[in-house]
Amino acid sequence: MKRAGREWAPVVLVFAAGMLLWQFVLAPWLGRFLLPTPVQIGKSLHEHWSVLWHAGWFTLQEALGGFAIGCGLGIVAALALARYRRLSGALMPYFIAANAVPIIAFAPIMNDWFGLLNPHSKMAIAAVLCFFPVMINTMRGLTSVPPAAIELMRSYAASELEIFRRVRFPTALPFLFTGLKVATVLSMIGAIVGEYFGGSIQALGVQIENSVTLFDLPLAWAAIVVASSMGIAFYALIGVAERFTMGWHPSAHGE
Repeated sequence: MKRAGREWAPVVLVFAAGMLLWQFVLAPWLGRFLLPTPVQIGKSLHEHWSVLWHAGWFTLQEALGGFAIGCGLGIVAALALARYRRLSGALMPYFIAANAVPIIAFAPIMNDWFGLLNPHSKMAIAAVLCFFPVMINTMRGLTSVPPAAIELMRSYAASELEIFRRVRFPTALPFLFTGLKVATVLSMIGAIVGEYFGGSIQALGVQIENSVTLFDLPLAWAAIVVASSMGIAFYALIGVAERFTMGWHPSAHGE
Protein backbone atom coordinates (compact mmCIF):
# COMPACT_ATOMS: atom_id res chain seq x y z
CA MET A 1 0.00 0.00 0.00
CA LYS A 2 2.80 2.40 0.89
CA ARG A 3 4.66 1.51 -2.30
CA ALA A 4 1.54 2.26 -4.39
CA GLY A 5 1.17 5.58 -2.58
CA ARG A 6 4.78 6.53 -3.35
CA GLU A 7 4.30 5.62 -7.01
CA TRP A 8 1.07 7.58 -7.43
CA ALA A 9 2.00 10.60 -5.32
CA PRO A 10 4.07 12.32 -8.08
CA VAL A 11 1.25 11.73 -10.58
CA VAL A 12 -1.34 13.30 -8.28
CA LEU A 13 0.92 16.25 -7.44
CA VAL A 14 1.70 17.00 -11.09
CA PHE A 15 -2.01 16.74 -11.97
CA ALA A 16 -3.01 19.08 -9.14
CA ALA A 17 -0.29 21.58 -10.07
CA GLY A 18 -1.35 21.46 -13.72
CA MET A 19 -5.00 22.09 -12.84
CA LEU A 20 -4.10 25.04 -10.61
CA LEU A 21 -1.85 26.50 -13.31
CA TRP A 22 -4.62 26.09 -15.87
CA GLN A 23 -7.31 27.57 -13.59
CA PHE A 24 -5.45 30.62 -12.30
CA VAL A 25 -2.75 31.37 -14.90
CA LEU A 26 -3.35 29.95 -18.37
CA ALA A 27 -7.11 30.50 -18.63
CA PRO A 28 -7.02 34.14 -17.41
CA TRP A 29 -4.01 34.85 -19.64
CA LEU A 30 -5.53 33.42 -22.83
CA GLY A 31 -9.07 34.40 -21.95
CA ARG A 32 -11.74 32.08 -20.62
CA PHE A 33 -13.60 32.25 -23.90
CA LEU A 34 -10.65 30.68 -25.74
CA LEU A 35 -9.52 28.36 -22.93
CA PRO A 36 -12.26 27.42 -20.43
CA THR A 37 -11.15 26.76 -16.88
CA PRO A 38 -11.27 23.27 -15.37
CA VAL A 39 -14.23 24.44 -13.26
CA GLN A 40 -16.16 25.45 -16.40
CA ILE A 41 -15.28 22.17 -18.09
CA GLY A 42 -16.35 20.19 -15.03
CA LYS A 43 -19.67 22.04 -14.90
CA SER A 44 -20.31 21.34 -18.60
CA LEU A 45 -19.34 17.71 -18.09
CA HIS A 46 -21.86 17.42 -15.27
CA GLU A 47 -24.66 19.15 -17.20
CA HIS A 48 -24.20 17.12 -20.40
CA TRP A 49 -23.03 13.86 -18.88
CA SER A 50 -25.74 11.69 -20.44
CA VAL A 51 -25.10 12.99 -23.97
CA LEU A 52 -21.33 12.78 -23.61
CA TRP A 53 -21.44 9.28 -22.14
CA HIS A 54 -23.56 7.90 -25.00
CA ALA A 55 -21.37 9.67 -27.57
CA GLY A 56 -18.23 8.33 -25.91
CA TRP A 57 -19.59 4.79 -25.82
CA PHE A 58 -20.53 5.02 -29.52
CA THR A 59 -16.99 6.11 -30.43
CA LEU A 60 -15.41 3.57 -28.10
CA GLN A 61 -17.23 0.78 -29.93
CA GLU A 62 -15.73 2.02 -33.20
CA ALA A 63 -12.30 2.12 -31.58
CA LEU A 64 -12.71 -1.39 -30.15
CA GLY A 65 -13.71 -2.74 -33.56
CA GLY A 66 -10.73 -1.10 -35.25
CA PHE A 67 -8.44 -2.29 -32.45
CA ALA A 68 -9.57 -5.89 -32.85
CA ILE A 69 -9.26 -5.86 -36.64
CA GLY A 70 -5.93 -4.01 -36.79
CA CYS A 71 -4.28 -5.97 -33.97
CA GLY A 72 -5.56 -9.29 -35.25
CA LEU A 73 -4.21 -8.65 -38.74
CA GLY A 74 -0.97 -7.31 -37.25
CA ILE A 75 -0.38 -10.50 -35.26
CA VAL A 76 -1.18 -12.72 -38.25
CA ALA A 77 1.17 -10.70 -40.47
CA ALA A 78 3.93 -10.84 -37.86
CA LEU A 79 3.62 -14.63 -37.59
CA ALA A 80 3.86 -14.98 -41.37
CA LEU A 81 6.78 -12.55 -41.76
CA ALA A 82 8.70 -14.09 -38.87
CA ARG A 83 8.27 -17.55 -40.38
CA TYR A 84 9.15 -16.54 -43.95
CA ARG A 85 11.94 -13.96 -43.74
CA ARG A 86 12.17 -13.41 -47.51
CA LEU A 87 8.51 -12.44 -47.49
CA SER A 88 9.34 -9.92 -44.77
CA GLY A 89 11.97 -8.26 -46.93
CA ALA A 90 9.53 -8.05 -49.84
CA LEU A 91 6.53 -6.66 -47.96
CA MET A 92 8.04 -4.50 -45.23
CA PRO A 93 8.69 -1.45 -47.50
CA TYR A 94 5.00 -1.40 -48.42
CA PHE A 95 3.91 -1.62 -44.79
CA ILE A 96 6.25 1.26 -43.94
CA ALA A 97 4.94 3.33 -46.86
CA ALA A 98 1.31 2.74 -45.79
CA ASN A 99 2.13 3.69 -42.19
CA ALA A 100 3.83 6.90 -43.37
CA VAL A 101 0.62 8.18 -44.99
CA PRO A 102 -1.11 10.73 -42.68
CA ILE A 103 -4.33 9.34 -41.26
CA ILE A 104 -6.27 12.39 -42.46
CA ALA A 105 -5.55 11.17 -45.99
CA PHE A 106 -7.14 7.78 -45.25
CA ALA A 107 -10.22 9.15 -43.49
CA PRO A 108 -12.10 10.56 -46.52
CA ILE A 109 -11.23 7.46 -48.56
CA MET A 110 -12.59 5.08 -45.90
CA ASN A 111 -15.74 7.19 -45.61
CA ASP A 112 -16.25 6.85 -49.38
CA TRP A 113 -15.62 3.10 -49.30
CA PHE A 114 -17.83 2.17 -46.34
CA GLY A 115 -20.24 5.11 -46.15
CA LEU A 116 -20.08 8.39 -44.29
CA LEU A 117 -22.41 7.30 -41.48
CA ASN A 118 -21.22 3.71 -41.34
CA PRO A 119 -19.21 2.90 -38.17
CA HIS A 120 -17.13 0.46 -40.23
CA SER A 121 -15.39 3.38 -41.94
CA LYS A 122 -14.08 4.59 -38.57
CA MET A 123 -13.14 1.05 -37.58
CA ALA A 124 -11.11 0.77 -40.77
CA ILE A 125 -9.24 3.98 -39.98
CA ALA A 126 -8.51 2.80 -36.44
CA ALA A 127 -7.42 -0.60 -37.80
CA VAL A 128 -4.90 1.03 -40.14
CA LEU A 129 -3.36 2.90 -37.20
CA CYS A 130 -3.26 -0.18 -34.96
CA PHE A 131 -1.84 -2.61 -37.52
CA PHE A 132 1.71 -1.35 -37.88
CA PRO A 133 2.85 -0.99 -34.22
CA VAL A 134 1.38 -4.38 -33.30
CA MET A 135 2.91 -6.07 -36.34
CA ILE A 136 6.36 -4.54 -35.82
CA ASN A 137 6.50 -5.24 -32.08
CA THR A 138 5.22 -8.80 -32.43
CA MET A 139 7.64 -9.62 -35.23
CA ARG A 140 10.51 -8.14 -33.22
CA GLY A 141 9.63 -10.40 -30.33
CA LEU A 142 9.26 -13.48 -32.52
CA THR A 143 12.69 -12.92 -34.05
CA SER A 144 14.46 -12.02 -30.79
CA VAL A 145 14.78 -15.59 -29.57
CA PRO A 146 18.42 -16.58 -28.82
CA PRO A 147 19.71 -18.92 -31.57
CA ALA A 148 20.87 -21.37 -28.90
CA ALA A 149 17.26 -21.85 -27.75
CA ILE A 150 16.17 -22.61 -31.32
CA GLU A 151 19.01 -25.07 -31.80
CA LEU A 152 18.15 -26.79 -28.53
CA MET A 153 14.53 -27.24 -29.62
CA ARG A 154 15.62 -28.62 -32.97
CA SER A 155 17.99 -31.03 -31.26
CA TYR A 156 14.88 -32.51 -29.63
CA ALA A 157 13.29 -32.83 -33.09
CA ALA A 158 10.75 -30.10 -32.35
CA SER A 159 8.64 -28.95 -35.29
CA GLU A 160 8.43 -25.31 -36.38
CA LEU A 161 4.97 -25.13 -34.81
CA GLU A 162 6.31 -26.36 -31.47
CA ILE A 163 9.19 -23.87 -31.64
CA PHE A 164 6.71 -21.05 -32.22
CA ARG A 165 4.43 -22.23 -29.43
CA ARG A 166 7.04 -23.00 -26.79
CA VAL A 167 9.84 -20.51 -27.54
CA ARG A 168 9.04 -17.76 -30.02
CA PHE A 169 5.56 -16.75 -28.85
CA PRO A 170 6.39 -16.63 -25.10
CA THR A 171 9.43 -14.49 -25.95
CA ALA A 172 7.24 -12.22 -28.09
CA LEU A 173 4.56 -11.61 -25.42
CA PRO A 174 6.21 -8.53 -23.81
CA PHE A 175 6.70 -7.01 -27.27
CA LEU A 176 3.11 -7.87 -28.24
CA PHE A 177 1.63 -6.17 -25.18
CA THR A 178 3.76 -3.09 -25.83
CA GLY A 179 2.24 -2.88 -29.30
CA LEU A 180 -1.27 -3.46 -27.93
CA LYS A 181 -0.87 -0.62 -25.42
CA VAL A 182 0.20 1.75 -28.19
CA ALA A 183 -2.74 0.56 -30.29
CA THR A 184 -5.30 1.37 -27.56
CA VAL A 185 -4.46 5.06 -27.84
CA LEU A 186 -4.20 5.00 -31.64
CA SER A 187 -7.58 3.30 -31.99
CA MET A 188 -9.33 6.16 -30.15
CA ILE A 189 -7.43 8.72 -32.22
CA GLY A 190 -8.37 6.95 -35.45
CA ALA A 191 -12.06 6.75 -34.57
CA ILE A 192 -12.30 10.41 -33.56
CA VAL A 193 -10.31 11.65 -36.56
CA GLY A 194 -12.58 9.64 -38.85
CA GLU A 195 -15.64 11.25 -37.24
CA TYR A 196 -14.25 14.70 -37.96
CA PHE A 197 -14.73 13.98 -41.67
CA GLY A 198 -18.33 12.98 -41.16
CA GLY A 199 -20.21 10.57 -38.96
CA SER A 200 -23.26 9.93 -36.85
CA ILE A 201 -24.46 12.76 -34.63
CA GLN A 202 -24.11 10.26 -31.77
CA ALA A 203 -20.32 10.14 -32.23
CA LEU A 204 -17.94 11.92 -29.87
CA GLY A 205 -15.82 13.39 -32.67
CA VAL A 206 -18.91 14.95 -34.23
CA GLN A 207 -19.91 16.27 -30.80
CA ILE A 208 -16.51 17.95 -30.41
CA GLU A 209 -16.63 19.45 -33.90
CA ASN A 210 -20.19 20.78 -33.46
CA SER A 211 -19.35 22.26 -30.05
CA VAL A 212 -16.33 24.11 -31.46
CA THR A 213 -18.39 25.36 -34.41
CA LEU A 214 -20.99 26.74 -31.98
CA PHE A 215 -18.23 28.23 -29.77
CA ASP A 216 -19.33 26.06 -26.86
CA LEU A 217 -15.73 25.37 -25.86
CA PRO A 218 -16.48 24.07 -22.33
CA LEU A 219 -18.60 21.33 -23.91
CA ALA A 220 -15.89 20.59 -26.48
CA TRP A 221 -13.30 20.24 -23.72
CA ALA A 222 -15.69 18.09 -21.68
CA ALA A 223 -16.00 15.75 -24.68
CA ILE A 224 -12.20 15.65 -24.92
CA VAL A 225 -12.05 14.69 -21.24
CA VAL A 226 -14.46 11.81 -21.91
CA ALA A 227 -12.38 10.63 -24.87
CA SER A 228 -9.17 10.80 -22.84
CA SER A 229 -10.73 8.96 -19.89
CA MET A 230 -11.94 6.15 -22.14
CA GLY A 231 -8.53 5.92 -23.77
CA ILE A 232 -6.84 5.69 -20.36
CA ALA A 233 -9.32 3.02 -19.21
CA PHE A 234 -8.70 1.03 -22.40
CA TYR A 235 -4.93 1.26 -21.87
CA ALA A 236 -5.32 0.18 -18.23
CA LEU A 237 -7.43 -2.81 -19.28
CA ILE A 238 -4.63 -4.05 -21.54
CA GLY A 239 -2.20 -3.49 -18.67
CA VAL A 240 -4.33 -5.69 -16.40
CA ALA A 241 -4.52 -8.37 -19.11
CA GLU A 242 -0.73 -8.22 -19.40
CA ARG A 243 -0.29 -8.83 -15.67
CA PHE A 244 -2.66 -11.79 -15.70
CA THR A 245 -1.10 -13.27 -18.85
CA MET A 246 2.52 -12.62 -17.98
CA GLY A 247 2.70 -12.97 -14.22
CA TRP A 248 5.75 -15.20 -14.75
CA HIS A 249 7.70 -12.56 -16.67
CA PRO A 250 9.90 -9.92 -14.91
CA SER A 251 8.58 -7.16 -17.20
CA ALA A 252 5.11 -7.56 -15.71
CA HIS A 253 6.53 -6.52 -12.33
CA GLY A 254 8.60 -3.62 -13.59
CA GLU A 255 11.86 -5.54 -13.15
